[in-house]
Amino acid sequence: MRQSVVQRRNSIVAWVNTNGLTQVSALSRMFNTSEVTIRKDLLDLSQQGMLIRQFGAAAPIKNVITSPSGESSTPTSSSLPRKRSLDALGNAAAELVAEGVKIVIDGGTTTLQLIPFLEGIRDVVVMTNSLPVANALTASESEPTVLMTGGTWDANSQSFQGAMAEQLVSAYSYDLAFIGAAGIDVARGTTTFNELTGVTRAMARAAKHVVVMASSKKLSHKMPNLELDWKTITTLITDTGISNVDKDNIEKQGVSVITVLRDGE
Repeated sequence: MRQSVVQRRNSIVAWVNTNGLTQVSALSRMFNTSEVTIRKDLLDLSQQGMLIRQFGAAAPIKNVITSPSGESSTPTSSSLPRKRSLDALGNAAAELVAEGVKIVIDGGTTTLQLIPFLEGIRDVVVMTNSLPVANALTASESEPTVLMTGGTWDANSQSFQGAMAEQLVSAYSYDLAFIGAAGIDVARGTTTFNELTGVTRAMARAAKHVVVMASSKKLSHKMPNLELDWKTITTLITDTGISNVDKDNIEKQGVSVITVLRDGE
């Protein structure tokens, strides 16, 4: 009998926990399914904190417990509310994406949460400077058209930066830009601790609508460098931890604020 998706993913976790680092090709043969499907499984499992997704393989996480029935759980559940909150941000962002649109996605753990929710939206063209975003997109069974910038590799952000990346981003036009934020200044806009703002600003200039995805916790992060001012931002997707005062002040600057349930709600 063919396993369900949940059963297969539980079995993958059980196998990797028992046998250690396992190649995608081996898992594909073992579970009699395509490597594309296995990569999608590994992406989902890694986002849940059930295993570590490596290039072409999966590795175990020590604190993942696998029962004899193949069901997996993590004894440390503090990360699960945050995962649910990020999923909600990703889902809300995906609701803005229609079939046939061209989008550009900046690097970051928050914008990465958009990718699973693009599944099933047809004829989407995606430009990104983020290697994790590109990997997630190409692991999808309904892989969109993916464009990747060149440029100078920045290990901290896991993305390409610099003049070459800016030029390539600027050569196209996009319906939507999805951008994260290291910090949010209610009076100014999104902020960052470094000066690698060129590619993000190029994305914002080239897009009709700019969507910032950030948890309300970013409102307490004081960063010295302004990245995008509110005049360039169309929509902020955040969680209900934002105060009514802050929400009102941001909306007064012409930004639409969408809120999702925050951690634990």
